[in-house]
Amino acid sequence: MRGLKINAVEPGSVAAAAGLEAGDILTAIGGMPVKDIIDYHFLLATAKPVLMIQRGDREFAVELRDEATQRLGISFAMPFGRIRQCTNRCLFCFVDQQPPGLRPSLCFKDDDYRLSFWEGNFITLTNCTRGDFNRIVNQRLSPLYVSVHTTNPELRARMMGNPQAAKIGEQLRILAGGGITIHTQVVLCPGLNNGAELARTVADLAALYPAVQSVAVVPVGLTRYRGALYPLRPLTPEEAAQVIEEVARWQREYRRRYGSRIVFAADELYLSGGKPVPAAKEYEGFPQLENGVGLVRRFFDAWKRVEKRLPPKTAPRRAAIVTGTMAQAVLAPVVARLNRVEGLQVALLPVTNRFFGPTVTVAGLLTGQDIREALQKVPRPDLVLVPAVALKEQRLFLDDLTCDEVAGAVGCPVVPAANPRELVTALGVELERRTLN
Repeated sequence: MRGLKINAVEPGSVAAAAGLEAGDILTAIGGMPVKDIIDYHFLLATAKPVLMIQRGDREFAVELRDEATQRLGISFAMPFGRIRQCTNRCLFCFVDQQPPGLRPSLCFKDDDYRLSFWEGNFITLTNCTRGDFNRIVNQRLSPLYVSVHTTNPELRARMMGNPQAAKIGEQLRILAGGGITIHTQVVLCPGLNNGAELARTVADLAALYPAVQSVAVVPVGLTRYRGALYPLRPLTPEEAAQVIEEVARWQREYRRRYGSRIVFAADELYLSGGKPVPAAKEYEGFPQLENGVGLVRRFFDAWKRVEKRLPPKTAPRRAAIVTGTMAQAVLAPVVARLNRVEGLQVALLPVTNRFFGPTVTVAGLLTGQDIREALQKVPRPDLVLVPAVALKEQRLFLDDLTCDEVAGAVGCPVVPAANPRELVTALGVELERRTLN
């Protein structure tokens, strides 16, 4: 379909006053074709505000005042049209390791540069054409988030099962030369892109600073469903500790050379390697928080603020706090402190991930059925708190169970909490006001 189909028009809006209706198709702005939501916003800001509308077999123009384009009051049925699919066959792809029967949205491999700009999704650039790069630069689609994994052309093509992957160096230079900011990641696979290969990759990416603003080093995620896939293993605690030491050394070097640390390690590496999580300032604004880089530090600092305001006592409440096995050490002192509040009886329940396999230890991949089974083996509390990060579309766990369904099975409310403040609020604890000294 050519253009964007209008899904809804806000009553009383500029679009409604102009006579636009749901079902109309916006085909052009200022004489330039509109392919997606990005074109829509870009052209409204840069082109003459004349909209070409197709309604059935009729096409007509709607001219707007310049100031009216800031908020038209319309939404689109498919703002990006057809999402570009991944064409790689990565040796470490997590989607290939999922159990059968998951909802389609969890099995779709998107690799669309527009979603990288719009939503922060990581892309590989292997399916980008010269026209795509021109559009990225001309429309300033920045920042982009790029999965690099290695800058060794031959190794990248092998790891990603795609000869186009070998072009990563040239592609990054095009983006850097066009003024595009890039955040990158390296999924670390022992025996493939660690050691000397990781050092090469980090050095190559750091050389592109300030275009490359960050490099996240994250451990490969492996489930029990690898079957006949390429044999991979997780990093050992000793290897994780070694990576942390290497990252710290690189950070010191790049901070002296560029004024930025550039490279950052995922929280999972610190927890696995038994290393202390860096202070907040060392994350330099947390550029890759959604990639699991700095979440633990943010949690620690948020907990410190909440802990200072805990009351000495509260209404009686028995609760269980659910987490993945990786975060058990993070939450243990929190639970110990909560139990010092008179009236609270809080138990920490680290849940082994049987759905994906015990090597998957992060809280964000816990499922409703694993939480339900773990809760059925312990005394029933008054309340269960689960990590909000484990709930995705429409407040569903990855196995499509809801909090209410888990609650019905265990006989008590199941409530998501995203941070320490939500956690204590759900427990019914009223925080004390801070006093100024």
